[in-house]
Amino acid sequence: MNYDVLLDLVTELGYHLAMSGAETYRIEESINRIFSAYGIESEVFAITNYMTVSIRTTDGKSITRMKRIDYHGNDLDAVEKFNSLSRRICREKPEPCVAQKWLKDTCDSRIQYSLPMILIGCFLGAAGFAVFFGGSFIDSLCAGFSGLILGLTDYFLSRHKTNHFFKTIACSFIMTIIAYIIGVLQIANNTDMVIIGPLMILVPGLIITNAMRDIIFGDTNSGINRIVQVFLIAVAIALGTGVAWRLSNELWGLPVNFPAISHNHLIQCIASFIGCTGFFILFNIHGPGGFLCALGGGLSWAAYCIATYWGTSPMIGYFIASLVAAAYSEIMARIRKYPAISYLVVSIFPLLPGGGIYFATNHLVQGNLSDFAEQARNAIAVAGVIAVGILVVSTVVRLIYNLKHHKNVKELR
Repeated sequence: MNYDVLLDLVTELGYHLAMSGAETYRIEESINRIFSAYGIESEVFAITNYMTVSIRTTDGKSITRMKRIDYHGNDLDAVEKFNSLSRRICREKPEPCVAQKWLKDTCDSRIQYSLPMILIGCFLGAAGFAVFFGGSFIDSLCAGFSGLILGLTDYFLSRHKTNHFFKTIACSFIMTIIAYIIGVLQIANNTDMVIIGPLMILVPGLIITNAMRDIIFGDTNSGINRIVQVFLIAVAIALGTGVAWRLSNELWGLPVNFPAISHNHLIQCIASFIGCTGFFILFNIHGPGGFLCALGGGLSWAAYCIATYWGTSPMIGYFIASLVAAAYSEIMARIRKYPAISYLVVSIFPLLPGGGIYFATNHLVQGNLSDFAEQARNAIAVAGVIAVGILVVSTVVRLIYNLKHHKNVKELR
């Protein structure tokens, strides 16, 4: 056994999983399972920006590899491919040099949506959630246009390797100033909805979901690191929208908003499906599974609507909806042999407090500290309730898996 080649291979595989946006536990379990398949004792430690892998050879020698992880994206199709590769290696146990070729072939087989498709995803995501939060059809089109500009800005700055914090500030500033211009020209009825729609594109849904799942599976350091990332992104959004608000107020004044529209539950569910369709494109999910992910978003919001219709409080409604989203994700993952994170991150998007983040930021910029505190507290409460719902389902699924595993081990004995 060439331990060095195998260690390099598995470390590189873990690195690609991390760079694609995989959860910490998936990275560590994938690496440990491969070494276990070869009968090698291993130790893995991974956080959001660093990974170390150590093994012990048959003669008692320890070998370690360390890998720095840069800022990672939202490539859930790559997560599925590398996850499948790790399972194939465990199943077939090829020579390390052969497995290295498999890894190279997997890297070469990765596919990305073209820029026009990404822009369509930005348009659908922004337009769908503008209606979802109470915008009119005109507001939706304006939000979609703002989402297109945001997508182009993000693409341009990413090509020039711009710092993510500054990129978020720039994108939030540009999409907010466009919304205020549209509002002053009286094209849209509700400027807030034109802002909230594309703002959902900037909400770090995958980081929030991975932070929840990391903490659930005991990877506290990683989970806290991701929460800090979420906080920094929220600060960047607040800075971008705040500067745009101040500049607009100084140059031409703020537009007058019509009240948000109280759409019926069916329209809300359809709007959430359309918005989530845009997000499965932005998360690089391919094939019919993408539409199943978007369907999960519609189902989770339908669960919230049914729960509140039956008289539950909004927080209980969010809890029930998060249970439905998490259960749907686990079920679909096992039916289609696809990582649950792909279904979960899209399914919970309608539940994320994007509107609360915007209104909290708006109150902070305007100096309404009491309203800011209320909106921020509500947004944090919603995020916490969603986390608890995911925790319940994940814990039950994990318990069932462990019970089945122990039963199989006993039968083999």
